[in-house]
Amino acid sequence: MVARVMYFVVTLALLLGLAVVAATGGQLMASGKAAGVGIGICAEALVGIALWFVWKTYRFGRDSQRLSRLLAAEGGLPVDELKHTPGGGIDRDSADAVFARRKAETESAPEDWRSWFRLAVAYADARDTPRARKAMERAIRLQQSEHAAAV
Repeated sequence: MVARVMYFVVTLALLLGLAVVAATGGQLMASGKAAGVGIGICAEALVGIALWFVWKTYRFGRDSQRLSRLLAAEGGLPVDELKHTPGGGIDRDSADAVFARRKAETESAPEDWRSWFRLAVAYADARDTPRARKAMERAIRLQQSEHAAAV
């Protein structure tokens, strides 16, 4: 819950900053000077890119949470079976063993969004964020196509 609140606080601060950049870009474009217009256009383009990134990140989080709720309702959420070090970190050998099982599960059912969700969690536990995100994106796409086919 703390992470969600922090996400919204940081997003709000980012949106306020983007509003200032957009307003400044508009003023620069209204100046009529070539340099001002050019910088203003660049500022507006950066605002557009940032807004796209914020929307994409928000949608990813929303869809991931939706899959988590669906899997929890089915009783299929992965349980925390990892061993922890005395300092509270995740034991690497334990994470590797869980990852190997999740990878085998996904390879045996490559069109099951549930296995991809669990693989994404295993990647995250192994601190491989890029692969965790790709696996979760695959789980989201598979679940959406499964839902569309059912409707």
